[in-house]
Amino acid sequence: MKKTAFITLVIVLATILIGCRDERPPNEVNSLEDIPGKTIGALAGTPSARLADELGTARVFYSNDELMYGLSTGTVDCVIMESVNAEELVQEKPEVRILSDTLIEYELRYAVPSENAQLLEVVNSALAELEANGTLRNLRDKYFTGKNYVYVKPEGIKQRPGELILAIAPDSPPYSFKDADGNYTGLDIEVTRAVCDILGVQLVISEVKVEDLVTAVWFARAHLAAGWLPGDINDQVSVSDAYANTAHVVIVRK
Repeated sequence: MKKTAFITLVIVLATILIGCRDERPPNEVNSLEDIPGKTIGALAGTPSARLADELGTARVFYSNDELMYGLSTGTVDCVIMESVNAEELVQEKPEVRILSDTLIEYELRYAVPSENAQLLEVVNSALAELEANGTLRNLRDKYFTGKNYVYVKPEGIKQRPGELILAIAPDSPPYSFKDADGNYTGLDIEVTRAVCDILGVQLVISEVKVEDLVTAVWFARAHLAAGWLPGDINDQVSVSDAYANTAHVVIVRK
């Protein structure tokens, strides 16, 4: 074989191999209507993973890098992720995009006994203080985007007699769950602990089923219930100001 012919063959083969290496599976998810039944990626232990399981075949990953690799190679058809995390991630990954329509959006609030207007007032006041001093933002970033943040009880707050009973669903990460040492943690619990620190009272956790969160407050088994609350409960309990606003979006290949 002539030298020039050999060089040409090498170039052609290299071009074919590079093309195969760079080729990505075509995107089949262009709207929310395309999602049901698809293989959906999500970070393990997040609400996105539960949404993925409800909508299609869920596949969980343990880091953003693994998640994006799974999307780029076609292991999953799309990814569900909390919007703040998704927007930051997509900026570094030009080969993917976020669908224009939000999958789901909701606010996190407290249910408070309707007859206890004073409790509602002091809880809202504490939330406003935590928003102003950056504690709420740091806690949201911790549980929604993985920020390394440790809440520290402020100094100089006078402890008062009394306790605040919080009703939570115990297995709802990242909002309320038990860590490896068996301690209650999560966004809902850490926010409530910070509220209790401002009020100078002790936090007591009461485990209930998700469907019993509102009734636990209604029947005075708890002072507060935290998390996503149905929109039609104002005739049963009062509702606090929001301490978080979260949305889940869908990431697809371009």
